[in-house]
Amino acid sequence: MDNLTDIAPFTSVKCEPILPEDCQVNPGVYGAELAYWLCTELGKKGIGTSYPQNEDWGWYIEFITESGSEFAIHIGNISGTKDQWLLSLRRYGRKIFGRNKPPITDAESLLSGIKQTLESEPSISDLNWLLEN
Repeated sequence: MDNLTDIAPFTSVKCEPILPEDCQVNPGVYGAELAYWLCTELGKKGIGTSYPQNEDWGWYIEFITESGSEFAIHIGNISGTKDQWLLSLRRYGRKIFGRNKPPITDAESLLSGIKQTLESEPSISDLNWLLEN
């Protein structure tokens, strides 16, 4: 997707998959536990998101600003692993065919909350924040 920006790869056993493989969205595709944990932690910070939703490729939570800008955080494991994760930001266009995407700066509160959450979690290592502050 051309509207996807990687924001943070990291390692953590905190959100490894609990359910057996046949209960996953697709074989080898994980992230439900991480998605639920992340939206819960963001909610504690006053940052409202949707409940986690899934697609064939993984999980996501949606975020809408007061001005109507729409974003999603894509959440998934790095292929072949159960403890290496990648979060990516998706910007939804406001016009037909996905044009007029909001600037990433519109998601500043969401991104700041995610960064604080990840940096304060002791089980997370190898965090590489890919966006400038």
